[in-house]
Amino acid sequence: MTMVPYDFWALALKLALGFICLVLQINLSGKGMLAPNSAIDQLQNYVLGGIVGGMIYNSAITPIQFLIVLLLWTLIVLGAKFGSNHVRLVKHVIDGEPTEVLRDGRLDVAQLARLGVSAHDLALKLRNSGATDMAKVRRAVLEQNGQLTVTMEGDDLTQFPIILDGQIDEYALELTGKNQEWLDDQLGRAGTTLRQVYMARYVNGQLQVSAFTD
Repeated sequence: MTMVPYDFWALALKLALGFICLVLQINLSGKGMLAPNSAIDQLQNYVLGGIVGGMIYNSAITPIQFLIVLLLWTLIVLGAKFGSNHVRLVKHVIDGEPTEVLRDGRLDVAQLARLGVSAHDLALKLRNSGATDMAKVRRAVLEQNGQLTVTMEGDDLTQFPIILDGQIDEYALELTGKNQEWLDDQLGRAGTTLRQVYMARYVNGQLQVSAFTD
């Protein structure tokens, strides 16, 4: 039986390129790959693993071709990350939006059905969040990563930032009892604009702003 020669130097080079690409993606796109919180983080891990695992042992693919594929995927990921962080429509398409599924003890069954969350899954998520009495839940939000964020009666509303990465959380703004006019006034007092805001929280009737330029 004739053994097919294999270039182990090419294999080692591909492994090294895959490792370097992984490190670069982690450092350039943030630490989301280490603890995925969004769809793009999950896809980034799955596809990169598929690229490395599927191409590394294929001797027909040269290290140069392998490198080109890695670079193309890195550019796609960085572009998607940038768009998700700065363009609301892109973020909505890629990551989705947090969805309120329970308010003042009342379930939004239509939303839960649309999201594919069964009653059993919801009950489990509520228990894991420490909500044993649904009637005392002021608000429950299903996050983009599938986790449930629960606010109980008497909880501090400041745990919900009003602005994240220059984008307004309409749910959080509504919970404070304020409106867009109040928000614009607070941003003006802080000497900043919506696009410059990294995070803004409602604290003691005021908007506490952390800007990108701080």
